[in-house]
Amino acid sequence: MSKIFVDADACPVRQEAQKVATRYKVKIIMVSNGGIRPSNDPMVETIIVSAGADAADDWIVDNAQKNDIVITQDILLAARCLKKQVIALGNSGKEYDANNIGNAVAMRELNQHLRETGEGGSFNPSFKKNDRSQFLQALDLLVTRALAANKE
Repeated sequence: MSKIFVDADACPVRQEAQKVATRYKVKIIMVSNGGIRPSNDPMVETIIVSAGADAADDWIVDNAQKNDIVITQDILLAARCLKKQVIALGNSGKEYDANNIGNAVAMRELNQHLRETGEGGSFNPSFKKNDRSQFLQALDLLVTRALAANKE
């Protein structure tokens, strides 16, 4: 059975992800360094990891399996997930796959370099209302696809 993992620190779509998971009766695991409230819903598990820089990412990669879904805005985490055949979805509803992850990683590195040299702007674009809608549509589609893949 597929699961949904959420890189929950600063994730703007935790509630939306939980609603979709509840609709499909899919377990959702919120992984964080702390600061999020545990849910009373038995289908929602909250994992608090150590405060290390990539502790949540490492936990997700270690525990996610083929056809699970990982929700993250961390492009490097998405790339690590794809290597395990885990579905990676950005907070704005963008699915990362073999066709676009290389470009996303390259752009991330370029933007990081520009920020370090004082040439770049902010880390991430602001989250818009339309992003929330796109995220819900994309997650619904991905959960349906993952559940179908598990039946094969």
